Amino acid sequence: MNPNDSIYDNLGGAKGLHHLVELFYDKVKQHPQLSLLFPADIAPVLEKQYQFLSQFFGGPGLYSELHGHPMMRARHMHIPITPERAVEWLQCMKEALEETNVQEPLRSLVMDRLAGPANHFVNMPEE
Repeated sequence: MNPNDSIYDNLGGAKGLHHLVELFYDKVKQHPQLSLLFPADIAPVLEKQYQFLSQFFGGPGLYSELHGHPMMRARHMHIPITPERAVEWLQCMKEALEETNVQEPLRSLVMDRLAGPANHFVNMPEE
């Protein structure tokens, strides 16, 4: 990891982030609880996730350029997100990071950075 570069660059820029997002959503689609929260055609979700993470990790501001201010909590209010689902979402990302061979300390940095939003999106108690 180069501490002088953004997380986006350390993940391999556009190509690396696309690969990570694809692996991540393969895991989400196979997850018994998380898969129920996403549409059958997950391609648009995958693309928006790539756009958001590009911006969130210090790369191009793709999400804001195409969709305006992220307002991610508001955009997720229609989805029942429990604390357990937030943890499961983060676990899928951790597995995708491991599978793409993202090494420490970058892997922990990414997970720490994503933990805040994942928990912020929680909008209902455990079921």
